[in-house]
Amino acid sequence: MSAVPNEPYEDILRLRVTAKDPETLRALLRETRSDVGGRPRVEADGSVGIDVYATAAQVPALEREGVTVTWTGNASEAGRAAQADIGSGDRFAPDDAVPHGLAAKTTG
Repeated sequence: MSAVPNEPYEDILRLRVTAKDPETLRALLRETRSDVGGRPRVEADGSVGIDVYATAAQVPALEREGVTVTWTGNASEAGRAAQADIGSGDRFAPDDAVPHGLAAKTTG
């Protein structure tokens, strides 16, 4: 039995979650146990925001009175785009793919 599921994963969204005060944000994050990126930032109006990474199914749990959830991007899409830049060859393959560069090739 494989540990890797056959069905594709749901995309991870990058969200900006802003609460009216630090206590509301703290309670929300404690209750939802959300994955966060960076540190909370206090805005000029006293609200507090933080970046949260969640699936679309998890978004309703973040939405409540005193909290604003703003979609800022799709982290999964950004990851797939970055993976497209990576080559598919084996750069460590013996002799048929000799690395090029400024280093000296040694034997043995």
